[in-house]
Amino acid sequence: MLSRTADSLFWLARYTERAGNVARGLAVASRMAAVSAGLGAEDDEWRSLLTASGGDASFYRKYEAPTAEAVVHWLVFDLDNSSGIVACIEAARRNARAVRTALTVDMWESLNDTWNQMRAMPPEAMEGEKLADFLGWVRERVTLFNGAAHDTMLRNEAWRFVHLGTMLERADNTARLLDVKHHLLTEEAEGAVDYVQWQAVLRSVSALRSYHWVYRDRLTPRRIAELMILRPELPRSLMACFAEVAETLEAIALDQGGRRGECHRLAGTLQAQLRYGRIEAIMEEGLHAFLTTMIERTAALGGEIDAFYIRH
Repeated sequence: MLSRTADSLFWLARYTERAGNVARGLAVASRMAAVSAGLGAEDDEWRSLLTASGGDASFYRKYEAPTAEAVVHWLVFDLDNSSGIVACIEAARRNARAVRTALTVDMWESLNDTWNQMRAMPPEAMEGEKLADFLGWVRERVTLFNGAAHDTMLRNEAWRFVHLGTMLERADNTARLLDVKHHLLTEEAEGAVDYVQWQAVLRSVSALRSYHWVYRDRLTPRRIAELMILRPELPRSLMACFAEVAETLEAIALDQGGRRGECHRLAGTLQAQLRYGRIEAIMEEGLHAFLTTMIERTAALGGEIDAFYIRH
């Protein structure tokens, strides 16, 4: 496969997944801001969402304060934010056009229809009272694209670069989300508001019901962290994502005659660390320190994949 094709497929998947992740985060932040408003801490939710999205520094160069209106505009409409929903869908569609023949008809139509429908929406359909409906629509469209990719693509090299992009982006999002809320995941945090916050963290990765299915007990910080970091059953856990990344990189290497590089070593190291990790050791080390390291290593892995397969 040409490196530019691999590049477009990889980033097509990352931008699509990112749009869905931002929509998830916005939906939860909107819900939680209403709870926090009674405590005079509404802006804390929007500030946390900015940090989780990784664009807080750029935001503050353009906006004065993390109000609801400013953060929603930044994360939905503002084309200066490459991680905004509109910008992500635009970038995903642009990459898809560049490799249209490598995609199935269902994949192309799902993404192209999303782009066309979004362009036809008036701004008022994406803000105010209609924001929740718009965010739900974004999540549905991303799920449709992911489903089309999973159900219709040949399991060849093109599929593997799409899958690689999706899993790497998903891992980064889970780590960032947990890190920005790490202060809530301590045994000392046991108030009613903390409990609602724990529910919100799980909802942001569609895992509240999964938690009760796995543990069949009330929410606790240690178990929330364990579920989202170490449990392979949860599709958005770090363990599940990095297992897929390592397996996919290995499949690409086998297709290319066994050629491997630093990205394979790093992916294997991360997978092993999570597979044999224990939540007690992670909490003792410090959840924030652990997640910061994971975010840094995820970024490094993305750079090594780019260097080995795309920019070589």
